Amino acid sequence: MPELSDQQLTRMRRVGRPATGIAKQLIAIRLSPRLLAALRTMAAKQGKGYQTLIHELLEKAISRVA
Repeated sequence: MPELSDQQLTRMRRVGRPATGIAKQLIAIRLSPRLLAALRTMAAKQGKGYQTLIHELLEKAISRVA
């Protein structure tokens, strides 16, 4: 594979999502299959991803406690 020239490198653009400023941290949690299925169903009805829904639910719960 030939190396890219400086001109080619300057014309290149980043792909993917733009940086949001505050990066989220990747974690792993274990959920029961029943709970995960319910979360996925709820998220689909709201037109969003289930991980986004989990994030929103956790934020609401924390704001009530704090």
